[in-house]
Amino acid sequence: MTVKEYVKKSSYNYDELIICGNGDMFGHKYGKLPSPPMLMFDKITDVSETGGTFGNGYMRAEMDVKPDLWFFDCHFQHDPVMPGCLGLDAMWQLIGFFLLWSGNAGKGRALGAGKVRFSDQVLRENKKINYEIEMKRVIKSRSLTVGIGDARLLIDGKPSYSAEDLKVGLFVDKEA
Repeated sequence: MTVKEYVKKSSYNYDELIICGNGDMFGHKYGKLPSPPMLMFDKITDVSETGGTFGNGYMRAEMDVKPDLWFFDCHFQHDPVMPGCLGLDAMWQLIGFFLLWSGNAGKGRALGAGKVRFSDQVLRENKKINYEIEMKRVIKSRSLTVGIGDARLLIDGKPSYSAEDLKVGLFVDKEA
């Protein structure tokens, strides 16, 4: 798939996420997903510009938990757990994807979060992480688009992380 062949869809498989990370989905000058191992989901199962809790769109994504994921061997030795910040980063990654998928241009950067809560942890024996993003607002100017959303991370179906007012910005280069 080249940039010219990009077709807006409501779900994306792993290979398509890699295409996005390579810059071949939205264009090399604009936002991309991170490449593995920092890509923190395997597929986007549903994305829509309408609906959701706030009526401004939503996303659903998931990641299979495999015992050999890179972070388990280093965080922490003899007490392996996924760093909570990686789950939070996945939520920012998804909001950035949503902004690009919605037709906005720019390079994505996490801008912050309101309240973040962790009530459980991802362990080697877990099977699946699900992400739910509810878009609250998208604010646009000539050189910046900001997306604000609330998010949840579920571990094997159990709500485990939540984040309110996650902010991601797409910054447009003056030359772009």
